[in-house]
Amino acid sequence: MNSSQPSVPLPPGSDLFSNPENSRSGTKLAVTHRTIFNYASPVSESINTLHLEPRTFPFQKTLSAIIRVLPATRLRRFTDLFDNVTHHFELSSPHVRLEIESRIRVHNLPLEIPEVSRSAPLSAYSGVAIMEQTWLYLQESRWVSKHPDIWRQALDLIQGIFPVFDQAMAFMNWIHREFLYAAGTTSVSTHLEEAFQLRRGVCQDFTHVMLGLCRSVGIPARYASGYLYNGPRDTLVGAQASHAWCEVYLPEIGWIGFDPTNNNLADERYVKIAVGRDYEDVAPVGGSYRGTASCRMDVEVLVEKIV
Repeated sequence: MNSSQPSVPLPPGSDLFSNPENSRSGTKLAVTHRTIFNYASPVSESINTLHLEPRTFPFQKTLSAIIRVLPATRLRRFTDLFDNVTHHFELSSPHVRLEIESRIRVHNLPLEIPEVSRSAPLSAYSGVAIMEQTWLYLQESRWVSKHPDIWRQALDLIQGIFPVFDQAMAFMNWIHREFLYAAGTTSVSTHLEEAFQLRRGVCQDFTHVMLGLCRSVGIPARYASGYLYNGPRDTLVGAQASHAWCEVYLPEIGWIGFDPTNNNLADERYVKIAVGRDYEDVAPVGGSYRGTASCRMDVEVLVEKIV
């Protein structure tokens, strides 16, 4: 068992929570995420990496985080290349069941984007400080390429649009309008180019497509993974499992989330866990083991609003 609070330095903007007014505003959410593997016969030498605990981001503060693994083992906690809180564990003894559970609580502030950030053109990204923070998210990655068809589509969509915020909105709106949300038509190994041709998939695919559109025209964009609170009056897609969305860097405020699955900004209903170049960098549970290939995986996610 591991129970811990983030110990990494707070990012720019995290001092928003030092304002007593903010401590009484916003939304507090609790998330329980349980993944259970049942193997047909005993397996061993299980090696796993987890992205299940959030660090504190601007507009989101981690209140508590507990991760439990059965069979019981020691968890090693560290931050990865992208400053994500990461856990690693190994199980050498034979076992037929592996259960991983995380329970987290966060405090989210209302999303407020200043006009200077909304109106900034791409020329505002030439400063050294911004380039240092965004260079990695302009490059191709394993699941996101700068294919000529993606580039041409991006140029068509932003013709006559100059603010980066508005360009990102155009990409998000187009994906939401043109792509069909259809579970089971793609997998975690579906490449951006395949999803772009299919015009269908799930939140992971929609996010990869938006990353490709943004990066192809020089807009820094990264993959965000987490959860989504679907309130009693909301009809948001993706609240039943881990969710994904695209984040675009805006001057003066930093990374802002755009969710093409639901066609809205990632506001206080979103719980961000990890960020990276694409899905491979932020997978909630990833690993390998020695033994049977016959395995049943069950995933349960519950997101609740708390006082």
